[in-house]
Amino acid sequence: MALVLNEEQSMLRDSVSAFLSERAPVAHLRTLRDSRDAVGFERKLWSQFAEQGYSAILVPEAHGGLGLGAVEAGIIGEALGRTLTPSPFLSTAVLAARTLARAGSKAQQAELLPKIAAAETVIALAIDEASKHRPTAIAAKATREGSGFRLDGAKTFVLDGHVAEHFIVAARTSELGLTLLLVDPRAAGVHIERTLMVDAHNAARLRFDGVRIAADAVIGEVDAGGAVLAEVLDLGRVVVAAQLLGLADTVFGITLGYLKERRQFDRAIGEFQALQHRAAELYIDIELTRALVLGALQAVDEVPAKAALIVAQAKAHACTTADRAVREGVQMHGGIGMTDEFDIGLYMKRARTLQELLGDAGFHADRVAAMGGY
Repeated sequence: MALVLNEEQSMLRDSVSAFLSERAPVAHLRTLRDSRDAVGFERKLWSQFAEQGYSAILVPEAHGGLGLGAVEAGIIGEALGRTLTPSPFLSTAVLAARTLARAGSKAQQAELLPKIAAAETVIALAIDEASKHRPTAIAAKATREGSGFRLDGAKTFVLDGHVAEHFIVAARTSELGLTLLLVDPRAAGVHIERTLMVDAHNAARLRFDGVRIAADAVIGEVDAGGAVLAEVLDLGRVVVAAQLLGLADTVFGITLGYLKERRQFDRAIGEFQALQHRAAELYIDIELTRALVLGALQAVDEVPAKAALIVAQAKAHACTTADRAVREGVQMHGGIGMTDEFDIGLYMKRARTLQELLGDAGFHADRVAAMGGY
């Protein structure tokens, strides 16, 4: 696989970069944060995603989408990482869209996929139950009750969960079996608490107390949700890695600009060899991450059954690269790098959130070791 974008993918990259730079720069995040916006993202902007076709990237053409793949989703993810734009793109247009396209019933697909393509809905995937990402440690239970199920348990770190119109919940239906369930947030026994994270990102805690789930709310087969979930999570992980790549590259650009502008002892501080070495090492790190992320995106599209190793490598490396980029950026800016006046601090906060999302560097390093990588 050549680690370059084709012509159409390059055009998409240029299009989404221009769109977000114009309509949702970092100042857009500041406005939502400072106004304590109840939604956490701008619904008009989400609708404009549909006008540009961005929300339809992973929706099959038969349901009004573009039928494209992980590479295109990663291109949009990278652009979102550059501008820190709050958007339900990951929760809805990536995780939910792929889950439904992969395993949804005909009725579920016909109802929800066109709405995702048109950015007319928000759907949240509810997986994690503790402070760390552990998708195999699911305790929420769906117990047989008549022709359907009774759902009990709790979820945390549910992206856009406070405004979602549907939840896709992973629940244990047997000792080894997981089942994916489509849950109505308005159903009796569903409790939702919005959580504001350090980067002003949207998430929620959920609690399910005896929620009745109809048989037709099962996504895929009972006890067979684990395989679907593994594939969907790897797609989400590499799109998050693309966001981290965009974030790191943007922070690097901001830092380089500052090194050229800031003067000390009658010289630009970028002329000092020690800072040049640090900048060069970071540049190499970012380029390695770029290759890993694109390779992982291509693998998810072309050999999804064998993509887990490179996805884990890409997410682990993207986490460490973004961490290094924001730390170097803050340090090279000096004391002002810690003030809210400068955007660098916003990038640091988003990096912290994205590093934890769908598994941090340690989680994925363990996955790589278990698969015999490195």
